[in-house]
Amino acid sequence: MAEGAKFLQGSLFKHITVMSFISSVGLIAVFAVDFVDMIFISMLGKDELAAAIGYAGAILFFTSSFGIGMAIASGALVARPLGAGNEVEAREKATTSLVWGVIFGSIFAALVWLNIPSLVALMGAAGETQALATSYLRIIIPSLPLLLIGMVGGAVLRAYGDARRSMFATVAGGVVNAVLDPILIFGLDLELTGAAIASVCARFAIAFWALKPIFQHHGGLQPPSAATMFRDLPPLAVIAFPAILTQLATPIGQAYVTRSMAEYGADAVAGTAIVGRLVPVSFAVLFALSGAIGPIIGQNYGARQYDRVDQAFKEGLLFCAAVVIIVSGILFGLREPLAALFQAEGLVRQLLFLFCGPLALMWFFNGVIFVTNASFNNLGHPFYSTLINWGRHTLGTIPFVIVGASLYGAPGVLIGQALGGAIFAGVALFLVFRVQRVARAEALETAKPVERQMRLFQLFNHRH
Repeated sequence: MAEGAKFLQGSLFKHITVMSFISSVGLIAVFAVDFVDMIFISMLGKDELAAAIGYAGAILFFTSSFGIGMAIASGALVARPLGAGNEVEAREKATTSLVWGVIFGSIFAALVWLNIPSLVALMGAAGETQALATSYLRIIIPSLPLLLIGMVGGAVLRAYGDARRSMFATVAGGVVNAVLDPILIFGLDLELTGAAIASVCARFAIAFWALKPIFQHHGGLQPPSAATMFRDLPPLAVIAFPAILTQLATPIGQAYVTRSMAEYGADAVAGTAIVGRLVPVSFAVLFALSGAIGPIIGQNYGARQYDRVDQAFKEGLLFCAAVVIIVSGILFGLREPLAALFQAEGLVRQLLFLFCGPLALMWFFNGVIFVTNASFNNLGHPFYSTLINWGRHTLGTIPFVIVGASLYGAPGVLIGQALGGAIFAGVALFLVFRVQRVARAEALETAKPVERQMRLFQLFNHRH
């Protein structure tokens, strides 16, 4: 077994569990810091500041999608040679992924920076709110290459099976942000500018702590050559481009759900907002599952251990089911305290209770889509992830929400959204089983000439 390929042996369920839980800690840190950020800004008592953060956050989500796509591609490219026992090639691909990430991230950041006022206006901001959001983004957007280094570096660490140090980089960024926020916002009276500076400092911390363990514990990086740079660009782009498109599907579907809820008044929107805050905290482990299981599948695929590839996928679904059942039980038991915490009454309470009951269980199907996305990306079919995600957030959302709303009103919007997800989870399962069969057949067909040569070589040696 290759030294860096820790997923080729041992319990797959244990690998998935450890990687997912450790990765989820980093995600929870990000969610918590974003939440605290909004609390600090809200404490200033200026509505236009909170609104500016909201508009800027929507644009930052799209820029982050670029980083997520690059991270997914980098993790898949590094995991395969590790599984095949080629540590040098793994370091080469880690290096080229980081370099291309910085190059493309810098170009993308420059394009966004030059068009910030227009983008903010497109989101609906005007007047002082537009000016505040623009100044906030002018500070943060140039640090996008740093975020790319942190995200790609974290993906490389996870490809090595080092989820703990990958998680530490994210937590370090969260701690830096949480410490600097009150100092800069209140202590130095910088308000929104202080929040932006704190975010940039956090990105420096994430980049540093993602790169440091690569050099200290995993052999560092391989000096890139022009040949390796251009060799690795096509496979990187083939995975990164559809992965970026995949990430952009989620806000499209959610925007339609929010718009549909708005027809039922402020209470319906408030109930949806509460559910939206509960989801990432409650199911952080599932959000982490896609990034956690990808290297496990990638390493075993690179090592041609196809039985373990198939088994890892099945264990991922089992893990997903266990998490959903446990979390749903906890949410059901906490319905009343949560309603009291958010002072939920009437329709808000009804929507909260709906989520803490049957709809939480329906999150299993979102987990299925997360696991299938990881399989598609690591088995060489990333466009299937794009197809499933865009289908789930368009055809799997709009008609189901329309029918659900016509039958049950505001609760029907959430019910319809969940049912659409279940159907596309079934489509994803059908496609992933097909991909697994094809990948195994193609790999075995490729191996046949090598096996024949080995048999002839052995026969020749035996005769002489």
